[in-house]
Amino acid sequence: MKLKSLRFSTHVLNVILAFGEFNKVDALTILKTLPIMWITAMILEPVLVDRIAEKLVAKFTESTDSFNAKILFRILFTVIGMSARMMLIGGIVGNGFHSEIFSNFLTNWPRNLLVVLIAESLVIQPIARFAMVKIHASQDKVIKTADVNAQ
Repeated sequence: MKLKSLRFSTHVLNVILAFGEFNKVDALTILKTLPIMWITAMILEPVLVDRIAEKLVAKFTESTDSFNAKILFRILFTVIGMSARMMLIGGIVGNGFHSEIFSNFLTNWPRNLLVVLIAESLVIQPIARFAMVKIHASQDKVIKTADVNAQ
């Protein structure tokens, strides 16, 4: 859930920034390219980004560090990896491969990284964690009820 919303928000932000406004044409562009971006992101994240993020978290944290510290590092490394890759891939999908892709990347990526990092840290992750707590609490309640009925 959180990664899909991250991909969608990054994609929408990049299209709006490229066109300078948001209208019907932009909405159609988003709808046309969104499946390509999602498929690309779903392949890249587990194959490449997750593995690198896990190694970096292990390198920058100790076993005695808190769960929250590890989660923050994980968010940071995942967002950096995904935003960089999706900016490059989005530029290619949206505009084709040309020499300005890398110069556009250098000017737009820091802003996109900041927006996505704030969204991920303050909105998306807390909602995802809250949902997981509720799901686990519901599952625990079902297990306890089953145990009581079994006795």
